[in-house]
Order: sequence, then C-alpha cells, then structure tokens
Amino acid sequence: MDDLEKAILISFDESGTLDSGLKSQAVTFCQQVKENPSICSICIEKLCFCELFQIQFWCLQTLHEVIKVKYGSMSFEEKSYIRKSVFSMACFEAFDDKCTVRVLESPAFIKNKLAQVFVTLIYFEYPLIWSSVFLDILPHLSKGAVVIDMFCRVLNALDDELISMDYPRTQEEVAVAGRVKDAMRLQGIAQIVKAWYDIVSTYKNSDPELCTTVLDCTRRYISWIDIGLIVNEVFLPRLFELILVNGPPEQLRGAAAGCVLAVVSKRMDPQAKLSLLKNLQISRVFGLISEDNDPEFVSSIAAMLTGYAVEVLDCSKRLVSEDAKVVSIELLDEVLPTVFYVIQNCEVDATFSIVQFLSGYVSNMKTLSQLRDQQLFHISRILEVILTQIRYDPTFRNNLDVLDKIGVEEEDRMLEFRKDLFVLLRNVGRVAPEITQCFIRNSLASAVASSSDRNVEEVEAALSLLYALGESMSDGAMRAGILGELVTELLSTRFPCHSNRLVALVYLETIARYMKFVQENTQYIPSVLAAFLDERGIYHPNIHVSRRASYLFMRVVKLLKSNLVPFIEMILQSLQDVVARFTSMNFGSKELSGSEDGTHIFEAIGLLIGMEDVPLEKQSDYLSSLLAPLCRQVETSLMNAKVLSPEESPAKIANIQQIIMAINALSKGFSERLVTASRPAIGVMFKQTLDVLVQILVIFPKVEPLRSKVMSFIHRMVDTLGASVFPFLPKAMEQLLAESEPKEMVAFLLLLNQLICKFNTLVWDILEEVFPVIAGRVFSAIQRLAGSVPETNTEEFRELQELQKALYTFLHVITTHDLSSVFLSPKSRDYLNPMMHMLLHASCHHKDILVRKAGVQIFTRLIKDWCTGPYGEEKVPGFRSFIMDAFATNCCLYSVLDKSFEFGDANTLLLFGEIVMVQKVMYEKFGDDFLAHFISKSFPPAHCPQDLAVQYCQKLQGGDIKALRSFYQSLIESLRVQQNGSIVFR
Repeated sequence: MDDLEKAILISFDESGTLDSGLKSQAVTFCQQVKENPSICSICIEKLCFCELFQIQFWCLQTLHEVIKVKYGSMSFEEKSYIRKSVFSMACFEAFDDKCTVRVLESPAFIKNKLAQVFVTLIYFEYPLIWSSVFLDILPHLSKGAVVIDMFCRVLNALDDELISMDYPRTQEEVAVAGRVKDAMRLQGIAQIVKAWYDIVSTYKNSDPELCTTVLDCTRRYISWIDIGLIVNEVFLPRLFELILVNGPPEQLRGAAAGCVLAVVSKRMDPQAKLSLLKNLQISRVFGLISEDNDPEFVSSIAAMLTGYAVEVLDCSKRLVSEDAKVVSIELLDEVLPTVFYVIQNCEVDATFSIVQFLSGYVSNMKTLSQLRDQQLFHISRILEVILTQIRYDPTFRNNLDVLDKIGVEEEDRMLEFRKDLFVLLRNVGRVAPEITQCFIRNSLASAVASSSDRNVEEVEAALSLLYALGESMSDGAMRAGILGELVTELLSTRFPCHSNRLVALVYLETIARYMKFVQENTQYIPSVLAAFLDERGIYHPNIHVSRRASYLFMRVVKLLKSNLVPFIEMILQSLQDVVARFTSMNFGSKELSGSEDGTHIFEAIGLLIGMEDVPLEKQSDYLSSLLAPLCRQVETSLMNAKVLSPEESPAKIANIQQIIMAINALSKGFSERLVTASRPAIGVMFKQTLDVLVQILVIFPKVEPLRSKVMSFIHRMVDTLGASVFPFLPKAMEQLLAESEPKEMVAFLLLLNQLICKFNTLVWDILEEVFPVIAGRVFSAIQRLAGSVPETNTEEFRELQELQKALYTFLHVITTHDLSSVFLSPKSRDYLNPMMHMLLHASCHHKDILVRKAGVQIFTRLIKDWCTGPYGEEKVPGFRSFIMDAFATNCCLYSVLDKSFEFGDANTLLLFGEIVMVQKVMYEKFGDDFLAHFISKSFPPAHCPQDLAVQYCQKLQGGDIKALRSFYQSLIESLRVQQNGSIVFR
C-alpha cells in the first residue's frame, strides 16, 4: 500500500480513533496529489489493481472532477486513454493485460460514481467526438446482467445529470441536453429501445429485478423519444402483459405501469393523444385495484389511472369537435368509478393527484349549461370521497379529545390535508348546490344514527362539510332552500357525542358561520343561545371548547345585538357562574392559564347591556352589579397588598390583571355618546371604576403586566368618556411617568398620541407638563442608541430603536395638531436645540425612509408655525438661519444627492415629494433670501451649473409643484453624474 492509498484510507476514516491532525494531513496530501499532471493515469491504474472501495471511490470522484474542470486542456492522447479506460470498466472488460480488478464487481455506490464519470465524457464528447458511444455499448449487453445493470445506471445518470428538467440547469447544460437528445433521436435511441424490449422479454422470468431496473430506466426516456418506439404492436402489449399477468413480482408489474403512465402523460397533439388513450383499453387494469394485491403495486396502478384520467380531461378541454367530446366523456365515465374506489378504499400515494384531478373535473363542469345524469352521479361520488377523506382515524380519538402531543400533530396534519378537499367541496357546491346540501343533510342524519364507536368521527366530518360549505355561501343562498332546513336541523339536533372536543368545536363554529340565517329567522335565537350557554358551549367540560365558545358567543352577540334585548335577563342569569369566577377572591392560578378567553364573556355582556334599547334603570342595575363587585375586589387586594406573602403575591396580581381585562372588555359595549350625553349616570360608574384602577399604579408601580393593563383601560376610557376623562389624567400620568424604561415610555407616548388626535389643542396644558420630562428621558436614552455599535442586536438596542421611532411619531403628532407652541414653553425651551439637531439627523440619515419623511413633515409644519413671512419678526430666534443653513442644505440637497437615495423605491419617492414641498414652503416664508442662500451656499459644493440653478429658481417661483418636483429630480440625477467625489454632510 503506497502513501496515497494510506492517505485516502485515513481521510475516509469515520471511527473517531485517528488523530484529527493526522486526518487533516492526509486530506491535504490527497489534494496535493490531485494537482499532479498525471492524476488521471494514477487513478485509472489504482482502479485496475485496488479492491478497497474507499480508494475506488476516491479515484472515480477525482476523475469526475478533473474531467469536468480540465477536459479542455487535456491532450488528445490523454482523452483517448480516459475514454478507452472508462468504457472498458463500464463494459466489464480489462483495458490492460495486467488489470486484476473489475469495478462492476464493486458495490452500487461505486458503479453509480463510474456512471457519473461516463456521463461527464458524454457531456463533452457526444456526438462530435464519440458519436458511436451508445452503439458501442449495445453489443456488450450480451455479457449479461452486470453490464445491463451498468448500462441502465449510465442512462439514469445521463437523465439525472443532464436531461431531466426536474433539476435547475444552466443555459449551457440546457443547450448540451438538447444536442444530446437530438443526436440520440437520429442514431441510437431506436436501438436502445429494442435492447430494452429484448432484455425484458428474455429476463422477465429469470431475472425480474433486472427487468424492473430496465423499465424504470425506460420510463425516464419516454417523455422525449418518438412515442412510436413504445406505442406499437410489440412493446405496449408487452407492458400490459407484465401488468395483467399474476406471475411477475409486483415491483416489475409496477415498473411496467410506470411506463404506461409515462406514455399517457407524454405531451402531444390532443387529437392524437385522445386516440392513443382510447386504444389503450385501460379498463383491462380496473380489476387489479380491487384484488388483494401488494399496496405498492396498487399505488402504481392508481397513479397510472389518475394520470390517464387527467389526460382524458385535458383532451376534453382542448378539443372542440363533438365527436372528440363524446369520446372523452365516455372514457371519463369509464375510469371515474375506479378512481373513486381507489381514493376511498386504498392506501395510495396518488390521493393528492386524484383530488387535483377531481377539482379540474368539477371546474370543467362550470362551463356546462346542464349536467348529464351520469355527471350528477359522479358529483355524488365526489362528495362521498370528500366525506371519507376528511374523516379522522378513530385510533386518535382520545389523543384529539385531550389534545396531547399526538393529538396536536394529528389535528395539524388533518387541517392541512383537508384544505384541498374543502376547496373541492365548495366547487361542487357551486356546480350542484342542491345535491351538495342534500348529501350533507343525509350525512348528518346517518352520522347521528350510527353506532357510538363510529359516530364521533362521522358526526365531526358531516359537520365539517356543512361548516366548509358555508365559507363561500352568499347571504341569499344561506336563507333559502335545503340549506335553511339544514341549519334548522343543526340547531334542533342533540348529538350523542357532543362531549367530544372536535364535535363540540365544529358544531359551535358551524352555528356561528350560519348566523345570517338566524338574523333572518329570529325564531331560532333561543336555540342558538341554548347551544352556547349550556354544556355544549360555555359550560362544556373541555376547557378548549368552553374558551372557544366564549369567543364565538361574543361574535354572535355582535351580530344579533338588538335582537337579543328580550333575552338579556336570561343570558345574564345563565352566565352568573362564569361572572362569579371573576368576582370571587379565590380565582386560582390554574384557572388563569387562558387569561384572555374569559374576557370575551364580559365583552359579550357589555355589548348586550350597552345598547340604548335597554332601559336606563335596568342598564344601571346590570352595570352596577358587574362593576361594583369587581372594583371591591381590586380595592380589597390593594389594601392587603403590603401584607401579602411572596407566595400569595403572583396569584393576587394575576387576579387583579384578570379583573382589569374583564372591565375593559365590558366597557367596549358602551359608546361615548351614551355615557357622556344620553346617559351620564353610566359615565359616572366608569369614572369611579377608572379612579379605582388608577390606584393600582400607585400600589404596584413596577409590575409591568398591571401597568400595561391599566394603560389599556385608560385608552379605552379616552374613547368612552371623551373629555370627561381629563380630571383623571394628571394622577395617571404622574404614575405612568414614574417608570422610564424604553418599553414603558413607548406605551406612554402612544397614549399621548391618542389624546392629541382626539382632543387637539385641549391637551396643551397636559403636554406642557409632561413634554419636558419626556424629552429629558428620551433624548438621553436615544443618545445611548447613537453610541451603540451598528451590529448590536440586543433586546435593549431594539427597545431603544422602537423608542426612537415612537418619539418621532409623537413629535409628528404634536406638530400636525397645532401644538408646536408646546416646544416653546419656558419648561421645554431647553430641549429645543437638541430636538432640532436630532430631527435634522433623522431627516437626513435615518435608515427608515418613513421616519425621514416624518422628520421633513415636522420641519414643514414648524416653518409654517414659527415663520411669519420674509420680513416678519422672528418668533423663534435662530430658527430661520438653522433652517436655511443646516436643514435646507443637508436635507433638501446633500441627503438627496447621496446614491443611497433610491428614486426607484416608492417610499423614497414619497420622501422626495415632501422635500420638494418644504422648499416651496421655505420660499413662501423666507422669499428671495432663501433662494439667494440656497443658490450661493448650497449649490456650488455640489458642482451645480449656473444654467440649472437659474432654472431651479424659475421652477420654485412658479406655481406648478409637479413641474418643480420633476425638474428637481432631473437636477439631482444630473448633479450625481457631475459630482467629483461624494458630498460631505455638514
């Protein structure tokens, strides 16, 4: 064993016992050997004498790499030597008298690598240099299975490496593939096909595995060779003989079916295709599906029949003659029953393809004015298929009910699997609505009557059909015909398996989906309410069902609203136990796991009792009976907060949090007009509640979940109480400002934005007080951001970024709501200069274009607010010179000149529009002073020609903003070309 062989063995070692340094040296040594000019000879010599698979593989891999990279620079003699050697190896010949090893006696992975090397030679040499390559191999097939197997490996590798379009190819590879196929069609492929036929005929009994290999290879080539080579009186009957006769192994029969599938899938003229499909007499294979055959073979037959059906359908779409239509309809009618049988009774891989075919078949029916009886029968069978396929496996019943890990996986799998089937259902519903609805009604009746060991899955599937059908239903269709009867039956039926989670969920979802029908038929409202308010819904023993029921009930209330006024007493009575859980002091932590879900009930109650249709006295009683105990519970918790043990504290905090969410949800049903104008007594209750909840901020100033929930409630009260919320704001804001973490400050700025947008200048006094505090904290925090390394991506860095964006939005809201004078108040004046420079930097450099746009808009408003005119008194000393010296030059010119300013980007164009607009505003406010300054100070460093500067003045002085914008863009693009180096921002 020489050094190279030792190095190869060491480099391939996976035992983990060798020193990593030694292995690294071995790999390096092997790489160095590859650079040897005689490497191909070295590899071929090793392949002659070495039986070690690692060395054989390395030599073949190296040959493959060297031929691919260095073929063009090889000598004629070297190419001939490689060609002769590789060909001899592939044909089980010794290319040297001294050769003692045959590569074809090695394992499959070595032979596959040899095939890859062979195909690389074909890539470079066929047909110009080695035109007879395929004809040269054929005589050697008589040596038997070992060469035939190698020949198939070469053809398969040729397909994988070059011909097949299933893999991405370069333009060069596509061109070479075209050249190879054209040459093979002219010389070689006919002889190859004859060899395939002869091999199958000779070895079908003695070596069926070899025949299977040959037919798998044949299948790959059928798509592009002359179809007459396969579809003739010799080859095609042989394929059907193999499929239909019981003797051959299932793998061989399946390979033959794969070839027939390739034949029917081959692209050709639709008329010729239809004739071919008819002449196949495919009905011969139908019986194979129902027999007790191997599942893999059945899958092959199923795939073949599905492909056949797809092609017949395609022909029927593409052909217009009546005769062709009749033939295609007959062929479809013939094959469809077997397709239905396959998908309903066999475990096959073709299920997805069959569903896609059925979708195409149903879509094709949309073009027909009237359906034939046979087509209506097929529609019924398609519905049966859908019902069968969407049914859960009873094996997973318990897993799905308790929703353990296996149950979650199965539910997710079925959710995905059902998508295409439900699309198919809705298409069937459009083509044949009455048949679809009758089928669902019968399925429901049958499911209810079925035995208890089956009815869970059957009821769930039938309800799921009804639910899915409703997705595409118009309001009119929902109210009329059989569907109305279906909804009526749904509401009146008590399913024996209602305790099952899946059944209960789909039942409630289906009722919610068909509420339009109930809106029109209010006599069913009691039935709907009963379904949601008894053990089928909110009181269902399964927590997942009861939570979902709460949410769906809230949606039902939103939809029915005023129709429910007569039922309010009954509803509140039914919900007493649910409400009591929120008003009891022992709300255990285990019950809090679905914290958001419980609040849906309070939202539903709020929607019910918040209507003006409810008499004031009753409304007050209802609201008081809910708010009073909740507030008492909060007050009690706050009084006892100091004596809480560490173990008790989390549960009490969670309890308070839950109560705030419940009150917040309850308030959603009350409009501002009702609580402030028509029924102020209701408003008083909410004010008292707000007063109690603000105390939470005092007692628990650092508990973030409570702060955020109280903040959310204040947001709600701003919308509900209107201006009457003002007296409560100072105390709330004092507490909210006590914490200055970036996250808390972002939430606080959002609250201020809401107040400003709702009340405009009425919030001036509040802003005057809080702005200096905000500015002091936020500006210093943002300075930390400016000092951070750009690659930093910590949680703190992201929070500071959010705070920075929130600040710019806040400043934008202030300026666009006539409140810019807040910046000039004595308390805020100290922050004016840093704010201006921060805004200037953001307007010029911020990576978020929308932030830059907001910055420019802020400056536009400030110029309008603080600059009275060209000769007026300066309202803010130094502001005018700052705008002309710093803002106009850096933002309006230099930032736009930067190559990073992309005119092709939509948001950048919006920013550019604002930059043009602010120049117009500066000219209106500063007059010719602005023009003179901009032309004399800003343009020269940008190398702006005098004629363009003159044109700029004319456009700015004109009244056409679009013309100014268009000119300024062309000016910037022109200056970019003329620039010598980049502009330095000042």
